[in-house]
Amino acid sequence: MATIYVPQVSLVPRSAGDLDLLRKTNMPAMTEHLGGPETEEQLVARHRRYLDPEANRDMFRVVLPAGEVVGSTGYWDHEWHGEPAHETGFGILPEFQGRGLAVAAVMAVVGKAKTVGRHRLLHAFPSIDHIASNVINADLLAFIQG
Repeated sequence: MATIYVPQVSLVPRSAGDLDLLRKTNMPAMTEHLGGPETEEQLVARHRRYLDPEANRDMFRVVLPAGEVVGSTGYWDHEWHGEPAHETGFGILPEFQGRGLAVAAVMAVVGKAKTVGRHRLLHAFPSIDHIASNVINADLLAFIQG
């Protein structure tokens, strides 16, 4: 069996100072499969929702061991076929893509959601045209299934 290298990342809860990270992930290259970039007003509103302590969501910045922020991920409440579940999403900044950081971030967020234990299921819903995200989901499924 081949050895799979998964880089180390930390998930740090998003804070009030993370609006700039949200702006960085709002570029056309990162929002192409999400309907395109949001306006500044939409970003500020989403940032507020991310920080809302009453919301059933946990949002994180993805940080390398040296402290460099490379993207974001999180999970939130969702319903799938009438059953409560978590939904997850992720974004790794373009200059850090292709290094396995998205896989590491999603594996870490799966662990966080599992620890919280609000729901049995966690889903990701990448666009069928977003090849990189679908490869990550396939890699994770293969990893989880062993």
